[in-house]
Amino acid sequence: MIQGLIAKKIGMSQQFDDAGNVVPITVLKAGPCTVIQKKTAEKDGYTAVQLGFVEERAVRKPLKPQIGHFKKAGVPVVRKLQEFDCSDPAAVKEGDQVLVDIFEVGETIHVVGTSKGKGFAGVVKRHHFAGGDAAHGSMFHRAPGSIGASSYPSRVVKGMRMGGHMGHERVTVRKLKVVATDKDQNLLLVKGAVPGAKGDYVLVKKAAPAK
Repeated sequence: MIQGLIAKKIGMSQQFDDAGNVVPITVLKAGPCTVIQKKTAEKDGYTAVQLGFVEERAVRKPLKPQIGHFKKAGVPVVRKLQEFDCSDPAAVKEGDQVLVDIFEVGETIHVVGTSKGKGFAGVVKRHHFAGGDAAHGSMFHRAPGSIGASSYPSRVVKGMRMGGHMGHERVTVRKLKVVATDKDQNLLLVKGAVPGAKGDYVLVKKAAPAK
């Protein structure tokens, strides 16, 4: 069984549970995905399945190597490809469709995406530094302070928290709960928030069973 899908973030909404509490949900368009290639232990050294996210608008000017790669699976060229683990690769073949029904309501999943980019940010916003006093004469409000010693090691150590580019990082949100699925429209409703902006691609993976 394939352990995940490629999805696109549609947006956020909310639902009410049986107790009347508001539950924030994220709506994902999970698939349809098509099996493009199979990775085998004999040929590649590991087992996996390469999926392609099928969209309404095809790639406008695909390259010749792309056309040849997708021709083996008998599908048009798609923009997004991703490999997923598969418990039984022998039961899957190129061209098979993988739909949202591989997930069940109440199932626990992990969602991987790229967080929103915030541009350049200082240490207060980026690393939650407290800053200095707000008094007029302090002259130390949102500065980082000392970033290292002078005599030894006479350099700034790697990993020092400083101002810089914030966001646009690979983020994994673990143990989210599937609220509902819609196979006809390929929709997956997940409790909570997932990384990324509307229209961004995310990877939805099955959580490993608890030991």
